[in-house]
Amino acid sequence: ALQVATSGSRMGYARQSGLLLAVSGLSIALGMIFVRLSTTATHSSLLRSAASTGTTRRLASARAIFQRFPLHRHHSMSLASLPDQRAGFPCRSSARRSVHMRSEHEGSVRVRFAPSPTGSLHVGGARTALYNWLLARQNKDEGRFVIRVEDTDVARSTKESERSVLGDLEWLGLKWDEGPFRQSERGDIYKEMVMKLVESGHAYPCFATDKELEDAKAKALAEGKNAKYDGKWRDADPEVVQKMKDDGIPYTYRFKVPRGKVVSIDDSVRGKVSWDAEATLGDFILMRSTGIPVYNFCVAVDDALMGISTVIRAEEHLTNTLRQMLILEALGYTPPEYAHLSLILGQDKQKLSKRHGATSVTQFKDEGFLPEAMINYLSLLGWNEGTDQEIYEVPELVEKFSLDRVIKSPAVFDMDKLRWINAQHIRDMDSKDLQQLIKPFFESPDSPLPTTPEFLQKATDISQQRMEVLADAPVIVREALGHPLSEALESENAKKLIDGDEKFEEFASTLISDFESGEMPKPSADGSYAKEFKTWANALGKKTGRKGKGLFMPLRLLLTGRMQGPEVPDQISLAMAGAKDGVEIAVDLDKRVQNIRENFPVHSTA
Repeated sequence: ALQVATSGSRMGYARQSGLLLAVSGLSIALGMIFVRLSTTATHSSLLRSAASTGTTRRLASARAIFQRFPLHRHHSMSLASLPDQRAGFPCRSSARRSVHMRSEHEGSVRVRFAPSPTGSLHVGGARTALYNWLLARQNKDEGRFVIRVEDTDVARSTKESERSVLGDLEWLGLKWDEGPFRQSERGDIYKEMVMKLVESGHAYPCFATDKELEDAKAKALAEGKNAKYDGKWRDADPEVVQKMKDDGIPYTYRFKVPRGKVVSIDDSVRGKVSWDAEATLGDFILMRSTGIPVYNFCVAVDDALMGISTVIRAEEHLTNTLRQMLILEALGYTPPEYAHLSLILGQDKQKLSKRHGATSVTQFKDEGFLPEAMINYLSLLGWNEGTDQEIYEVPELVEKFSLDRVIKSPAVFDMDKLRWINAQHIRDMDSKDLQQLIKPFFESPDSPLPTTPEFLQKATDISQQRMEVLADAPVIVREALGHPLSEALESENAKKLIDGDEKFEEFASTLISDFESGEMPKPSADGSYAKEFKTWANALGKKTGRKGKGLFMPLRLLLTGRMQGPEVPDQISLAMAGAKDGVEIAVDLDKRVQNIRENFPVHSTA
């Protein structure tokens, strides 16, 4: 028997292992050797120790054990270390493993997010990850958020997708405590567990061919019965089974579904859910003839070995729970608590999909949504603390989140609501932080904008209170840089304003005169332009007998070429800075006044 006990620091960067090697034989007394060694030298030291016995078989046994069960590392991983990260958990003998895992994690809250790396992180998956993360963070030192990559679908799983999903989790701020662990690297563990089930009578080899299964299914459907495996090989003669194996006939391993058994869970979201196992299921496959384990078997084994205390996942996984519960019970494990979240629907009340627009976290990130806003909105897709509050900071969510307040009814994804929440978070941001966030959106090769400190500051000032997403900033800025006066004068609103103002052209003439005389101020570097502009505008109002909208609406139209938009002095100040930086579309104050002259030549003093 060979048992490896590991101990060390919680973070797993400086860990030492204790090694107990017990060798027994027919004519050799039981002996014990203790070897202290570091984690990095564990494999080689063990093999040297085994080799010193002179027994090749024990050397191979030691190597096989370490290949099957790599040492478990508790750690927090950065995305940069992804390629070298290996998965694995320490495995005791079959009889002791369940006791070991429960004693090691007793009293702790261990949750997991288990994405399949077959595409981008969907907002539904992001919500699941968030709820798991919040539950772990609520429990502080006793909470652990584990990432497990369920990549047994070799044909569809890619490293690119894995990196994308993990990158999106990091962008959202959902840092994990352990992992990522990959099912593709744990094949030997699953094989060992299948054999345990076979030895205990809970699983068996099945030699049914695809044609036999298809024929049986067709017959059952024709008879109006549930199309499930008929159990032909469930109680087959062991000698027949062995002969089939010896003849090289392909076979799968199936789980022996107990008869007359009712399985129940008390779901934290859906309440009590029960299944009649025999009526619902036929004996289901655990491992394919290729040696690849099936999804539900891997999930059940991993949840057990990783000590997961609470499984929070989408409603669509509820039907998988029966199989997983049966497997856990057969292996002797205590099942976790379950919470199955309702679906997220589009505005048409259909399951959210690509046809509803952006659905992946990457898309929202690229469009300029803030991670804090995404967390805020996702938390509300199925949860409410019982108040009208809609804007939350992350620490607030950690404090207030509870599975008791998660509702069963489906959540409807409202893009307008998300944009509104994002806008609130943008408005509350520090201006300097926002400048750095909008900077990449100004560097578009199609229509670049300056990213000098002065220009970014003015761009932030003019757009912060108006944008809903970061991508709005360059749009707002480009509009403010221009002066489409001729086009504006053709609009219905402008015509209505001018036609209802008998002295509009006279007002335009006075404005031009003030510019030519120097009474109209120009932006300066000291940041006082808004105040100076307001002082001049009030003086212009007294000179022309105008105030309120009668003053500022004509002033806005003439100086910005628009009926609405950011504050007039902010637009002029930005345009002057843009012209200084060589932006072609930037129209400075001189050119704006020239445009006014061209459109109102009668009253020009030139």
